[in-house]
Amino acid sequence: MSPIRYGMIGGGQGAFIGGVHRTAAAIAGNWQLAAGALSSTPERARESGAQIGLDPARTYGSWHEMLEREAALPADLRIEAVSIVTPNHMHAPPAIAALEAGFDVIIDKPLADTPDHAQAIADAVSRTGRRIAVTHTYTGYPLVKQARRLVASGRFGKVRRVAVKYTQDWLSRAADLVDNKQAAWRVDPAQSGEAGAFGDIGTHAANLAEFITGERITAICAELTMLPGRLIDDDGAALFRLSGGGKGTLTASQVLVGDINDLAIDVYCDEAGLHWRQEEPNTLRIGYRDKPTEIWHAGANRPYLAGDVLAIQRTPGGHPEGYLEAFANIYRAFGEQLRGAPSQHEDEPGFATIDDALRGMAFLRASLESSRRGAVWVDL
Repeated sequence: MSPIRYGMIGGGQGAFIGGVHRTAAAIAGNWQLAAGALSSTPERARESGAQIGLDPARTYGSWHEMLEREAALPADLRIEAVSIVTPNHMHAPPAIAALEAGFDVIIDKPLADTPDHAQAIADAVSRTGRRIAVTHTYTGYPLVKQARRLVASGRFGKVRRVAVKYTQDWLSRAADLVDNKQAAWRVDPAQSGEAGAFGDIGTHAANLAEFITGERITAICAELTMLPGRLIDDDGAALFRLSGGGKGTLTASQVLVGDINDLAIDVYCDEAGLHWRQEEPNTLRIGYRDKPTEIWHAGANRPYLAGDVLAIQRTPGGHPEGYLEAFANIYRAFGEQLRGAPSQHEDEPGFATIDDALRGMAFLRASLESSRRGAVWVDL
């Protein structure tokens, strides 16, 4: 199977997530970076391309130029897909243009800065018939997928309660915003959109809750706050209701001192509780009332894992796989779909779809509305 030739928009010098996407695509093994418009500044875009060894002839000064010139190349040379790793306010314009130019798209979450822009991307997907994937990274972890399989099996009964948190401390001081490119756009509503921490990491927490339970968040009661001088939320918590009747709590903050990058989820069913933490991603703890607690381990040689979960692991147990490999699993699955290969995943495509991404935007809209109205219940 030949690799997917792709072009990247964003992700140049000073960016974090661009390098993650490029590394994940390389690990996946079925993608090849062929072109890029890596910065909004032409000179910096070309410097960024040179820095990563991109062909100067296909290192473009703007995404408009990249899409136009790549579309004019012969079919066996031009890019086939576009990876978009820009700040949120620059998701919709290049995504829509790429889809309309005949390219498939893989894009970082959240889908866009506003619900209207997100819907415009969804409309372009429908109109053009092109495919899109959204990188909700944490669904790419093997034991997250295993947790989903276990809940779906019904062996533990119905979901009663979910507790999910994603907490960080990297924006907890005023000085954290000084000369910090990654912080600057995340606290600027003109670039991030109306949501801050809830958009950046709260969407991951909500997506993880829906993914593992197989249910939808139907209503939310949220309180979003911010440190003095900030313009959008950097801290927040919410109650939520699930479509199966269960309840949940969600915390998302970038100002909780001592929490480096603590994403954790607990799913309590009638007969067991499942516990997974991203800082220890290769273990899944299952607690019972009447028998000993189980510790499940990731690894390509763990025969108790589901077949499709085993298929996405690269190393034996005890050789940890983590964030980059989870990201790579998403790239791998989307690349296989683009090439028409049979899906290795039992009940989901291996990546977040446009519908999943719109769910994330609905979560943000409802959270913001609830908080603005004094933490009242709002339906999604």
